[in-house]
Amino acid sequence: MSARPDQVVAAFAAACLGIALYSVMDAVMKAVSIEIGAYNTLVWRLGIAVILTGLLYACTRPVMPAMRTMRVHFGRSILVAVMAIAFFWGIVRVPLAEAIALSFIAPLIALGLAAIFLKEQVGAKSVLGSVLGLAGVGVILSGRLGGTHSPDAMYGVAAVLVSALFYACNLVVARHQAQIAKPLEIAFWQNLFVLILLGLAAPFLLTVPAAQHWPGIGAAALLAIASLLLLSWAYARAEAQILLTVEYTAFIWAALMGWWMFGEKLAFSTVAGTLLIVAGCLLALRRKPEAMEPGLS
Repeated sequence: MSARPDQVVAAFAAACLGIALYSVMDAVMKAVSIEIGAYNTLVWRLGIAVILTGLLYACTRPVMPAMRTMRVHFGRSILVAVMAIAFFWGIVRVPLAEAIALSFIAPLIALGLAAIFLKEQVGAKSVLGSVLGLAGVGVILSGRLGGTHSPDAMYGVAAVLVSALFYACNLVVARHQAQIAKPLEIAFWQNLFVLILLGLAAPFLLTVPAAQHWPGIGAAALLAIASLLLLSWAYARAEAQILLTVEYTAFIWAALMGWWMFGEKLAFSTVAGTLLIVAGCLLALRRKPEAMEPGLS
């Protein structure tokens, strides 16, 4: 049964707001990470998120998920842990808009992984889309290499690309996870497992933030949860092919937040590369888009 027009409009609006909030969260995370490091910022944000999502999850009177489902939650959390720490470490070293643009390559990587592991057919459009996406990454990197840059910035670019790779793996797993668990269950267990995994390094890396950093950490946690719930609500009420383009509005918000909060200038190569990547994604995913649970980043 197709969704009603008013339902589609509401879902589209919710998705737009969800992406906007997630982009603001990225900017807040970058600001705090510059001060106390990506690891500390992410771990403390996750701690707050576990408490908040745990309270919401408890209100639904949940039952313990089956062991098979818990294995999926834990397996995806490993991917998310690497993806998140690599992304937030990277955005401290590169402009927000550039990082978001590079992360758009993830859906194209996911198509290749789905072909390998899920035996999905890869058509000509998918191949052409991947070529366009890789060309876009090349354009962005050429702008980075052709201008003034530091080794630290190039490490940041590499970290964002590693994050995109793990995010692509995360998307493949999410296709299965979304069929066996509800959004709030996924949010709670994913936050908890990622916190546990990153917490293994706590004796060596974790420090207690100063008082002035807690409002930013708390705001980032609230923004992440609100975005996740809005996107989950939207994808449950409209087809992914309708909401797909909303994901790319993150670039606009990243450019605005990067300029406003950090004085980051938008390079022409970043815009040109982003257009190629987005065109490649739209071309490749046009064949049979599927709704996916938003990931933690």
